[in-house]
Amino acid sequence: MLELRPNCELCDRDLPPESYDARICSYECTYCADCVEKILHNVCPTCGGGFTPRPIRPSKAWRSEKKLGLGHDPASSDRIHTKYSKEEIETLVSRIKNLKPHER
Repeated sequence: MLELRPNCELCDRDLPPESYDARICSYECTYCADCVEKILHNVCPTCGGGFTPRPIRPSKAWRSEKKLGLGHDPASSDRIHTKYSKEEIETLVSRIKNLKPHER
């Protein structure tokens, strides 16, 4: 199950569970669409992979026999920030941004 982190790890923008602007890599690093497009150029500063829109967890369980939805599995409230400096991010991004994620 996804952690659903509450913020962009770069600009600290709020990304609530229902946000269409949340992007994640395969390690669940979480960034807003603006940072992914304009600063990161679809390069995760942690793993070098690409991003995809984060799925939206239903707010309630739609099947009575299942314990699902945000009511049972709430989003995380732990705010996370990238440990990489602006310069470290720029160096990695400039090296691999022209490679498609599946080529990295």
